[in-house]
Amino acid sequence: MRVLIDADGCPVVEQAVNAAKEAGIECIIFCDTAHVFEKEGAKTVTVAQGKDSVDFALVNAVQKGDIVITQDYGLAAMCLARGAVALNQDGMVYSDKNIGTLLTSRHISQKVRRGGGRIKGPQKRKANQNDNFLKALKAQF
Repeated sequence: MRVLIDADGCPVVEQAVNAAKEAGIECIIFCDTAHVFEKEGAKTVTVAQGKDSVDFALVNAVQKGDIVITQDYGLAAMCLARGAVALNQDGMVYSDKNIGTLLTSRHISQKVRRGGGRIKGPQKRKANQNDNFLKALKAQF
């Protein structure tokens, strides 16, 4: 078991690295050259910038039983297919039961945006979201 973090735009990198380190679990941060992450207790894999380059590097590295932290539904679906556990930054565990609905929602939102519509963005992050994330992550250990 390892913790793999899709770090581009991830607000819980520090919390995930610290939790993995405390549990004695290997932690790997994946990012592109636009983001620099060097955290004690974690290995960093930096890939060239490009559409989904981080996602492809992570999914190629993921193994059955790994824990993946991502807010990308597509990446979560690919990791689930490889037997990994996938969590988002708020502590939601992606599963076969919810990933289809999440992917459909993403597709509809993309269609609305392409048609000139607007989708309301996320609210400002609250402290309880970090608590929920840590609780969900530690439950996987």
